[in-house]
Amino acid sequence: MGLAVLLGCLPASQTPPDTEYRFDSSLAWASLLKQCSFGPRVPGTDAQVQCRDYILQQAQQWGENVRLQPFEHNWTVTRSNLKMWNVIAEQNYRTAAHRILILTHYDSRPFADQEEEPTLRNKPILGANDGASGVAVQLELMRIMKDHLPKDVGVLYLFVDGEDLGPDDDEMYLGAVAYAKDFAGGPKPDYGILLDMVGGNPVSFPIEDNSNVFCPELTKAFYDQMASAGLGLYFPQKVGYRIIDDHIKINEAGVPCIDLISFDYKPWHTTKDTPENCSEASLKIIGHAMENWLRFGKYTKPNPLTQLARRN
Repeated sequence: MGLAVLLGCLPASQTPPDTEYRFDSSLAWASLLKQCSFGPRVPGTDAQVQCRDYILQQAQQWGENVRLQPFEHNWTVTRSNLKMWNVIAEQNYRTAAHRILILTHYDSRPFADQEEEPTLRNKPILGANDGASGVAVQLELMRIMKDHLPKDVGVLYLFVDGEDLGPDDDEMYLGAVAYAKDFAGGPKPDYGILLDMVGGNPVSFPIEDNSNVFCPELTKAFYDQMASAGLGLYFPQKVGYRIIDDHIKINEAGVPCIDLISFDYKPWHTTKDTPENCSEASLKIIGHAMENWLRFGKYTKPNPLTQLARRN
């Protein structure tokens, strides 16, 4: 890996002092609870299909070209084919000069493999934070950004299935892999932002290390803007964990993508990943951050020299 030279990164904009955010955290919280009411959204279950249909119905209210991307996986655990679906929605995406991918996963883990109690490790997790929180934020972003995106900006909202299937990494991130094969037949995005585990209590989003390695220019632009927006307390400009996540598959497909993840969450992959261990205030923080980025951001496209330097 060569030097990642920071070239061509436009300065972050300062949020206007009279900014009033449209993001309604109470609606996002209601969405989190709605998803959890289906039960664990494990591929191959009724809860998975119910959640898929819920996302599809919500997205059809605020998005364009809303569609399903079906795919299958021969799961080693059951030795059977599992049907899965990505949900895709767009806003101003086909005609925009600058195309942004925002993605999250809606499935939940089939095993509580991080449980201290061995008898609980084969139980599925509810995934209030690890699954439902990102979906809740994306749906609320769709609602508030309908007809309010800058004219030259388009967004593709991707809700991926099969992210947390497992048990091992070679059977995870399946929806991201399916999308990255041909970008679901649509235009290739200029860059992406992944939302994962964004609803825990409390939250902090330090720089995810793989994001910094794959796309330092985008990472710097985002965190500089969060500091300018007064959100630096929640987005500290320090490097945190190195995470293997959906964004790796997107980066490998040639689309710079950062991971916004608050990984210091004790109930991760346990039966305690429930709404009681999440917070509406956390959804508000990440919601304001993403709204600020979409409304006031000046970052457009990665500088190709930066990407070339990283690959070399």
